[in-house]
Formats: sequence, C-alpha cells, structure tokens
Amino acid sequence: MELFHLKSHPQKTNLAATNRKVFKELSAVLHQHIQRGGVTPWQEPQSWFWPAPSFAHRFGTTPKTVIAMTSLKLIPALLLIPLAVVGATKPAGPASQPHVVLLLADDLGYGDPGCYNPHSKIATPNMDRLAREGMRFTDVHAAGPLCHPSRYGLMTGRYPFRTDVSRWPKEPLIEKGQVTLASFLRDRGYRTAMVGKWHLGFREEGYERPLPGGPVDCGFESFFGLRASTDIPPYFYIRGDRAVAPPTGHIAEHHSEGWLPTQGAFWREGGIAPGLSLEEVLPRLTDEACALIRSHAGNKTDARRPLMLYLAYTAPHTPWLPAAEFVGKSGAGMYGDFVMMLDAQVGRVLTALEDARMAQDTLLIFTSDNGPVWTPADVARFGHDAAGGLRGMKADAWEGGHRMPFIVRWPGRVKAGTVSDQTICMTDLLATLAEVCGAKLPVGAGPDSVSFLPVLEGRQPKGKPIRGPIVMRAGSSPAMMIRSGDWKLINQLGSGGFSQPKTIKPEPGGPAGQLYNLRDDPTETTNLYLKHPEIVARLEAEMQQIVKAER
Repeated sequence: MELFHLKSHPQKTNLAATNRKVFKELSAVLHQHIQRGGVTPWQEPQSWFWPAPSFAHRFGTTPKTVIAMTSLKLIPALLLIPLAVVGATKPAGPASQPHVVLLLADDLGYGDPGCYNPHSKIATPNMDRLAREGMRFTDVHAAGPLCHPSRYGLMTGRYPFRTDVSRWPKEPLIEKGQVTLASFLRDRGYRTAMVGKWHLGFREEGYERPLPGGPVDCGFESFFGLRASTDIPPYFYIRGDRAVAPPTGHIAEHHSEGWLPTQGAFWREGGIAPGLSLEEVLPRLTDEACALIRSHAGNKTDARRPLMLYLAYTAPHTPWLPAAEFVGKSGAGMYGDFVMMLDAQVGRVLTALEDARMAQDTLLIFTSDNGPVWTPADVARFGHDAAGGLRGMKADAWEGGHRMPFIVRWPGRVKAGTVSDQTICMTDLLATLAEVCGAKLPVGAGPDSVSFLPVLEGRQPKGKPIRGPIVMRAGSSPAMMIRSGDWKLINQLGSGGFSQPKTIKPEPGGPAGQLYNLRDDPTETTNLYLKHPEIVARLEAEMQQIVKAER
C-alpha cells in the first residue's frame, strides 16, 4: 500500500514510510467507509473514485481531491490526499455523518415549552427557537414514564419492560456488549461523549473504587456527571468511571413549604462529596458540555471526527433550584423558574455550537425523559398546565406521563418550522441514527427501534404510520399499555403511576381496563372499554405478541 502527496510530489513519490501516522489514519478511515458502503466504483475498471463529502470535509479538502485507486489484487492500493490539509482545524460535520447532539431534559412536561403550549406561563425562548428552526413532533413517547426505564430504552432501542430496571441502584442495566447509541456511533467513527445524569446503574463496590458498567463501558469515550438525580443520594460527580471526590460528607433531607413533599427544593438525606453544591449542578453540566464542544472544534485530531454529545440534564427534576436571576421570573413558581433556567442552559449550548462553527453540521435533538410532577392543584394554583392538557403526570400510563416535547434541528436536511404528528417512541433513535450513518444495526440490536429518518426528511407519506404499536409499562404498578394507531389500551383502571388513584378495583359488570381513541379524545376522558370489546381483544393480542417476542 502506498501514500502520495500530489501537490509537492506530482511524480507520485511513495511517502508511506515517512508519514506512518497519516498513512495509518487514512487507511483506517477509508477502510471504514468501504465497509460501510461509502466508496463506489467509478468509470475505470481498476480505480475507485470517492466523492464522499464526509471524508473530504473531515480533512479540509474538496471531494475531488480524495481518490482511492485499486489494482486487481489490492484494495486500496493507493491513498491520495494533500498532507498539508490533514491538520486543518475547521470542525467537521459532513452531511453523511453530522455531529449529533442529544439534549435530554429531566421531568419537563409536554406543556412547559411555549412552542407546545401557547398558554404556558414559562418563557422558553431557546426551546421555541429550536422549534422554529427544526421539526416539532406532537406524538413522541418516552420508552417508559420514569427516569431509568426511559433512559434504558433511549440508549438501547429496546423496551425497558424486557429487563429488570429495578436493579439500577447497584447494578448496570445495560449488559456488557449490548449495542447502544454511543457504541454504535463510536464504531462508525464518532467521538462519543456524555455529560449529565446517567441513572442506568454502575456495579457499585465502594465509591473509592472504579464504577464499572457506566457510560464509558457502554460506548462513551468520556463521561462527566452523576449516577442519578440530584434528589437521590449519594451526591457526587463522576469523571470516566471514578468519583471526582467520594461522597464522604452528609446532607440532611430538605423540603419546601407550600409544596408536596416531592416537589420544590426537595432532596433526600445521604452522602455528598465535599464542596459539592446541588444549586451548582445544572450550570456545571453546561460548563462541561460547552468546554467539550470548544475542545472538539479546536483539537486537530478530534475535529476530524464527528461528535456525538449526549447532555442529560438534571432539570427540572427536583430539587427545583433556580439561580437568583430566574427567581420569580415565571408564572409557575419555583418549577417554572427552574424551567426558565434550563432553557437558558440550552441557549448556552446553542451558542457554543455556533461559536465552534458546528451548528450547521449538527443534528440536534431536544426532548425530555418523562412527564412532570405537576398536579391538578398546581394547574389551578398557577394557571399553568405542565402536561399541556394531557391527562396525568410522571410515571402514569396516561399521556401526561410519557408524551414528550421532541424537536429535531438539522440544517439543510430537516425543513425549518415543520410539525409532525407521527407516533414515535424514543427507542427509535438508535435505528434512525443508524440510517443517518448509512449503516444497518447488528443482528439483535435495537429490537424495538424503527427509523423515522423518512419523517425528518419529508419523505414519509402523510397518514402512513412510520412504525407499528408502542408498548409500555407504567411507572408504579404492573399496568401495561399499548398504542396502536388512534387507539390506546391500558390493562387496568387508574393511572398506574403517581396520579391518584394509582389502581382501581373493577366493579362487577364494569370495565377491567381503559380504552381511548386519542384522535377524538386526546385528554383520555371517555373510556370506551365496554363499547368496543373487539378493539380491546385485538389490542390485547397485539400487546401480548410484542411482550412475548424473544428480544
């Protein structure tokens, strides 16, 4: 195999021996694209022309300067690229492999952003901006209505009822070798980084020791964040797989007057790292994310690779701790003020991408893991409906527990200011990003994931569903639900989550479950269980088939 620098050596002097690092790097990247189908035959039978903008942009040159030629015996036999541009610092985000930034809020409701609720009492200019510049989805569902099952489905493309998510406090939920968003993109050349709340478990054997099974063992090359929420002790930062400082201190439980025990500035008693302030966690995560974006753009080696950044915020999950500049600024109390602070953090990330000249080459997704902790009494008190008119809240099988704000911005690929009513599950991100990369998922990976890239690109016919039914387990009971087309079945009475009553015992002759037509009744007020037994039977059979599938 040979390496040529055509500008300085037009006579085609082989420079492979004196430029081993460049030779090795270009060989690896080219081989990766060949494996992925990114190299296609040209006119001549013994040569290949590679017009892939992903490679060319990454090395700061035009597509026509990147050529790989073969003989009948060697693939590739020649690598041609101007060496002078290999060190170019302009960050890359090619159309075939964009940067991917996933911003995940924590307990943000469907009705909190102004772009979803014109009557919202919370100013969210940065979320609203994303909706203007991208596609806003109105029927996207978390994989589960609680933090850890939702994140499991997001990372793996697998419904969380297929594993025991209750293991998370002491064990990793993601199995060794299981394909994740991060591992899949890493294997396709991405630099993968996570900042924020993990909540998918570590193998915990003392906080002075390594914490295996976390992000860096699940495909992320770097991690800075916390093991769970900022109301679940112990409280400490983790970098990589080690505690930055073990939680050797102690913090007492705290509540806020005028709110439910699990609202306001609520956190549980437990261990805390010396010097850690819960009030500083949210901006600290943004600091880390913005620094990572800047370093990626400024580092010659990193800038050649597309970036995948997963920023999992801890807000507006309790404790609600708005900074002084946001206190009293919303019309929804401490909660609304904290959402405003979250929106400002989103704005900081958008600015960092622009300053790094990465924004135009970035597929950015903004969403939330599950619904808000916001009761009907809160709606009456503030005139703000965090669930946006949907029934229920966090943990519920009702829509307010899992129907999420979901916005995708991808300049040049996703039409700005568009709205989609396609029914989608967050498990679908894995298959979607695989298609974005032009790759197929390995056998067994993402079994409950369906690509919605055709929706993003405007290719999916209106009225034609992009995926089949969604099945989910409620957060606080064995209740299961299925969404199939306009119909939704919950196999018990009650919310199945945090809303009261959680469960209701069926009365003789009464319905044993709940059936709603969400097209006609999006607020789930009219139970049609007894009126349409044939639909109940069909949905029960569909649900059992999906649940029992070997995945």
